[in-house]
Amino acid sequence: MPGRIPQTFIDDLLNRVDIVDIVDNDVPLKKTGRDYQALCPFHGEKTPSFTVSQEKQFYHCFGCGAHGSALGFLMNHRGLSFVEAIEEAASSVGLEVPREEGTHSPKIDYSPLYEILERAQKYFAEQLKTHSDRDRAVDYLKSRGLSGIIAKQFGIGFAPDAWDGLITALGIDDQAMQRLIHAGLVIENDQKRRYDRFRDRITFPILDRRGRVVAFGARVIDKGEPKYLNSPETPVFQKRRELYGLYQVRRSQQNTSRILVVEGYMDVVALAQFTVNNAVASLGTATTAEQLETLFKTAPEVVFCYDGDAAGRRAAWRALETALPLIHDGRQAGFIFIPEGHDPDSFVREHGPGVFTGRDAIKPLSEFLLDELSKKTDLSSIDGRARFIDLAEPMVKKIPRGSFRQLLVQRIAEITDLDPQALVALAGGVRPQPRPARRAQRRGRASMVEQAMKRLLFDPKLANLVADYAPIARLPDENASLLAELLELIANRPNLTTGALVEHYRDTPHATILEQQLETPLELDDEAHAIEFTQAVDALLRKAEPSAFERAQAELRRRTDEAG
Repeated sequence: MPGRIPQTFIDDLLNRVDIVDIVDNDVPLKKTGRDYQALCPFHGEKTPSFTVSQEKQFYHCFGCGAHGSALGFLMNHRGLSFVEAIEEAASSVGLEVPREEGTHSPKIDYSPLYEILERAQKYFAEQLKTHSDRDRAVDYLKSRGLSGIIAKQFGIGFAPDAWDGLITALGIDDQAMQRLIHAGLVIENDQKRRYDRFRDRITFPILDRRGRVVAFGARVIDKGEPKYLNSPETPVFQKRRELYGLYQVRRSQQNTSRILVVEGYMDVVALAQFTVNNAVASLGTATTAEQLETLFKTAPEVVFCYDGDAAGRRAAWRALETALPLIHDGRQAGFIFIPEGHDPDSFVREHGPGVFTGRDAIKPLSEFLLDELSKKTDLSSIDGRARFIDLAEPMVKKIPRGSFRQLLVQRIAEITDLDPQALVALAGGVRPQPRPARRAQRRGRASMVEQAMKRLLFDPKLANLVADYAPIARLPDENASLLAELLELIANRPNLTTGALVEHYRDTPHATILEQQLETPLELDDEAHAIEFTQAVDALLRKAEPSAFERAQAELRRRTDEAG
């Protein structure tokens, strides 16, 4: 494992990056007063409720409650890990990410592999423009109805019919050759002979969540096997994690509330040609749980598109089994079955995008599950209904407890003509519970500590108004020590923003407490906001230690006089 990234670097990084630039790169923002607004990228809406504060370096959606720092946005919107988000943010401002020394093994530098893959992409794209045999490739793409604009958008290229085209262009020395081999672009056989993996094929670069080329898919132009050929797994490409087209979906500047999963590269590109910009492909294999989790982080609804024949329904059933454990409340999945004789590519060219953009053709996951189980039993008999319940039970138990599971059990009870109470164990043994109220609502009026903490989080500069905060930690309130810790942290690092404070406590027991305070915005103006903060702190100091309160008042008067 690589060494730990110093917290001081993360704090400094968040002072250098601008969350407006980070968010605007993915979601177009519009200036409204002091802040910026947009349609929320995390849920469907028609009126903007997503706000980005440049001053606080923090985003918040008043519709769905999504909020966080620049790093949080990169993680939640692009699906990056915490470390990947730090590296992405650091790269945007020209910083190298340091690592603390220790017993950790050194970080492996994969940049040479990314570089050779990017060079290969440029080579294939150039061959599509200039190679003497390019007309075959261009004619094929035109026959599939693709424009030059869409080909450029997806980086489509051409691998010429030669054993050493890429080798000749990029394998200029042994080091470069080894990189071509490690990146899966060149094959070395048992006799040490080397040759290009992709030959006489249309190439499709596969991009990771950061937009880097990590692999290629390639389709034969005429006849040949296999029809599609993929890069092998490499240190930078794990097939179970990546999805073709996902980077383009995230960069499409649209409010993505639904993602379509199709089978092939050409399906993704053809749909995009017809303005269906929310399709991805699972690289020729069944969709994995890792891929699905990534998709649900991008959109709340995932719809699988399969042929309507027996093979397509078997594939749909495998997708259903993978999806069931991931269907938390707020997520949904469904299926579109393409008529026989078509695939998404041919269907959209013949009938237009309507079936993929509307809801009429979508069969909800629950409906597909129950329909398939019904085909295996005779629901007109007692034995058949009992068999139906036996078949449904292991499927239902894969679903996390929540409203979806409860409602599915109710539907099973209706189908089998049973009282829903008879299936309470199947539902998880509990009735749906209302969502817990916010902490402040459960306890009535927020405590003085919570009032001070909330205002401090929204405006860290208020810490300058507190001269002596140590006594606060001795108060019996469970969050008093955290408030004192926040005041000390800001005193030592006066440039910390709201976003930086949130990130400082990521993955700590305090993170949830801070998140609760940031769930709702403050409705007062800055002056009233500061007055309420000082009143809350004064009350806490008076309660903790009267002499500390008097000292704090004297120090505040001194600072006020100096400022005047």
